Amino acid sequence: MTKLPIGIQTFSEIREDNYAYVDKTNDIWNLVDRGKYYFLSRPRRFGKSLLIDTISELFKGSKEYFEGLYIYDKWDWSVKYPVIKINLGNGYYLSKKDTIQSLKDQLKQVLRILELECENIDNIYGCFSDIIYFAYKKYNQKVVILVDEYDKPIIDAVNNKEVAEINREILGSFYSAIKANDEYIKFAMLTGVSKFSQMSLFSKLNNLTDITMAKRYGTITGYTQHDLEITFKEHLADVDMDAVKRWYNGYNYFADPIYNPYDVLKFIENDFNFRNYWWQSGNPSFLIEVLKTSNFYLPN
Repeated sequence: MTKLPIGIQTFSEIREDNYAYVDKTNDIWNLVDRGKYYFLSRPRRFGKSLLIDTISELFKGSKEYFEGLYIYDKWDWSVKYPVIKINLGNGYYLSKKDTIQSLKDQLKQVLRILELECENIDNIYGCFSDIIYFAYKKYNQKVVILVDEYDKPIIDAVNNKEVAEINREILGSFYSAIKANDEYIKFAMLTGVSKFSQMSLFSKLNNLTDITMAKRYGTITGYTQHDLEITFKEHLADVDMDAVKRWYNGYNYFADPIYNPYDVLKFIENDFNFRNYWWQSGNPSFLIEVLKTSNFYLPN
C-alpha cells in the first residue's frame, strides 16, 4: 500500500518513496503546450507547492520520476532547462528591511543552485534580472521561473496597511524583471492564495494568464472522485464513500468537484474519523485567505 504524502511537497520524494501521487501531468502538459506565462490562485493546502515542484522537475529533465505518468512519452527529455524556483512562503515580511532580506535570501539560494553570480545582490530587481540572463547564457537554454506563494509578503502584512503597501511596491519591481527578460524565458508560473486580477502590483507584469477560474484547469490541484477511487482505493476500502463525499467533496473551479487533499489524507491517517481537518488547520488569517480566493480581493 502506498504511503500518505501528508505535508510532503517534494515531487522526487513522493515518487522515490512509494507515496500516493495523483497524476497532474496532463494539466501540466496543456499549460506548456498552450502558453508561457501563468498565474494560479488556490487556498493553502490544496497542492500548489507540489504542482510547482513537479513542473520544476519536469523542466530539469528528471525523467526517472515521471515514468508511468501521462506526460512521460510526450516530453522531450533530451532538453534540460535552468529553473529559477522561488518560494516566498519561506521568509519574514513585517518590515521593508525584512522583506528585502527575505527576497535576497531567495536569490542567494538560486545563485547557489545554478552556480551563478550577480553584480549587486542588494539590488533585488537587478540581481533577479541578472540571474535570468546569466542562466540563459550559461546553460544555453531559456529559463523557467516558478514562484510559489507570490503574495505572502502582503498577506503577512494585511493588518498593517503601510507595510503592505511597501511590500507591494517591492514585489511589483521584483516581478517586473520577468517581463523585462521575456526573450530569455521558456515558461513562468506564479501561485498564491489571493486573486490576481485586482492586484496592482502586477501592473508591470500584465502578461500572465490567470487560470484560477479556467474550466480546463479546474482540477489541476485537489483530488477528484476518480482520484479517490483509483489512487486511494486500497486506503478507502470498506469506507462509506457517500459520507466521505458529503464531508470533503464540493470545492469547484468550474470543472469536476474536487476534494481538499489535506482533508482526505488526514481523514485516512486518523482512522476514518470525520472532522473538518482543513478548516481547522489554518492560522488566525485563514478565513481571510479563503475569502480572498473566492470573491474578495487584496486591497489596492
